Order: sequence, then structure tokens, then C-alpha cells
Amino acid sequence: MRVAAIDCGTNSIRLLIADVTIEGEISLTDVVRRMTVVRLGEGVDKTGEFSEAALERTFAAVDDYASLIRRHQVEAVRFVATSASRDVSNREAFVDGVRQRLRTVFPDFSGPEVIRGSEEAGLSFAGASSLLDWDPERKVLVVDLGGGSTEFVLGTCEGVEHAISTDMGSVRFTERHMRSDPPQETECSMATFETLSFLEDVAQVIPLHETQTVIGVAGTITTVTAHALKLEDYDSEAIHGAELSLDTIQQSVDQLVHSTRDQRSAMPFMHPGRVDVIGAGALIWGTILEYLNKITEGRVSSAITSENDILDGIAMRIAADRTHSGKARLVQAEPSAAAETTEGGAGE
Repeated sequence: MRVAAIDCGTNSIRLLIADVTIEGEISLTDVVRRMTVVRLGEGVDKTGEFSEAALERTFAAVDDYASLIRRHQVEAVRFVATSASRDVSNREAFVDGVRQRLRTVFPDFSGPEVIRGSEEAGLSFAGASSLLDWDPERKVLVVDLGGGSTEFVLGTCEGVEHAISTDMGSVRFTERHMRSDPPQETECSMATFETLSFLEDVAQVIPLHETQTVIGVAGTITTVTAHALKLEDYDSEAIHGAELSLDTIQQSVDQLVHSTRDQRSAMPFMHPGRVDVIGAGALIWGTILEYLNKITEGRVSSAITSENDILDGIAMRIAADRTHSGKARLVQAEPSAAAETTEGGAGE
């Protein structure tokens, strides 16, 4: 079965076309992975609606993805929209535009699904946790740090136990706090204070103190990892599964937060669409890890980065729904020799 998963977030829209096989476990083999920075959520925190320019950028990317889906003869597609699309007053303009474009390929396509944060969290957990050799008792926290929201999902190999979505993300916090270049200390302090406030709320819902392993996904976290690994280019294979100490991560966080936009732009692994928001995203990630280290009394001393995320979870869900294999676990197969990818890795 060949499936297509589309994830439309606040900062980027991404496509995964994958071949699926199911023999007890779900195996995905990448055919195409694309990421396009469209900044759909630009200004949403202030205006409460999508701008015409943001919609045009997004629809242009959807047109491109529709062509790829047609060319690769996809059998099933699912389009998921997350944080920014939950918050806006003109959501129908977005939904109608996407529906019209994908119906040129799938006449019965019902439209993009604007999913709740809890479902987003579950899909991210399914994708990200696939890289682990599971200890049945191990409590794993997946953190999906996006442009408009951050999801926290705690679970075991049996599945999700607790999940919550919060309205903090790299785009939202850049627009709200980080206006100077480089950010002033007062701006960083305000962003840190708000992050800690969100974390206190999360800890009321999720027993974060039980965390034993942390996995981070999405573009902010993969970019921080690329910086920490001192990569000369964005290398998904080097980033995926990398486990770094909190001290190493924090050094990169500090450098990214306090760099100018020109300095970030010159970093060889940096996607151009992430240059102006990586400072806020990195600060959020660093603050989360410091908080987890404290609340677990030092047990959380490292974090793992996963390139598998909500896209992989969406593709898995398509396969499970079509074959009634709801308990199947993801096995990430090697990409085919003809697999198409673009730089920049995970989205947000």
C-alpha cells in the first residue's frame, strides 16, 4: 500500500509518501519527504486569522504536493492541520482551499482534518517512539515543539498514558517576546518565565516526575541537535537517534538564542525558514529540559532526537485504519534508492 501523510503546522507544511507493509508490525519505506516553510501561522497570535499571503504560500505548497501524490500513484491520503488552524476565525478559507486542490487527485477527499492537541500528541508519540528498543516499564516523554504549540506525551510501549497540548511554540514566542536582534535579556527572561508557567500547568496534568527517557521531535529540536553535533550540513541520519547530554544541548541553546539573524543564517545546517524563530524555539527546549532535570531529581540528564514524528504517525494510522491493525508498531525501513527528500528535516 502506498500512502501520503501531510502535516500542516504553524511554520511549515510537510509531505510523506511511503510504501507500507504489515506483517505483525507496520513497516514504512520512504518514497518522498518534503518540507516547505510557509509560515501559515504568521501573525495569528495577534490577529486571530490567517493572512491572504500566508494562505497563498500554503496553497502553492499543496499544489506541489498534489502533483507529487498524483505522480507517485498514492492509494490513500490524510491531511492533518494542527495548532494555527485550531485558533483562527477564517479556518474555512483554509479548509476549502486545501479540499479543492487535493480533490484534483482524490475526488472523494473530504478535506483537511483540524485535529485536537490530544490527537496530535498521540500521533507524534507513535512516530517518535518507534526508534526505541522498548523496556516495557520505561516511561518515555515525547516533546513535539512546533511553531504554535508544544505537545507533551508520556507513555510506555503499551501506548500513551497522558498527553497535553500547550500554546507555546517558536513562531508564537518569537512574535510575542523575541523582537530584538539579538534578543535582549529582558525578552529572554519573559519567554523563559512564560515557558515555566506553561510547564507548571503541564505538571498538573502529566506526572512529569515519572519521566525516564525524553525524546524531542520537530524542526526546532532537530536544528538544536544539528548545532550541538557541529554538522557541516543538515544530516538526518546523524540527527536521528542522537542522544546528547543536557549540558551539551544547553550550550547550543545559549549560542542559538544569543546569535544574530545573520549569524544563524550562516550556519550550514540552518533552514532559511527557521532563521528568525530558532532562538525562541531553542530557549523553550532548553527551559523544558532544565525543568525536567529538576523535577526528576537529575534522572533526566540527556535527550534523544527523533526525525520520526507526527508524519510517520499519520502514515501508520492510515495503514492501521485500512487494515484494522490498530496495535501494530512502526518499524522504520530504509528509504528506497529513489526516495526524494529535501533539506531541513522535521517541521513545526
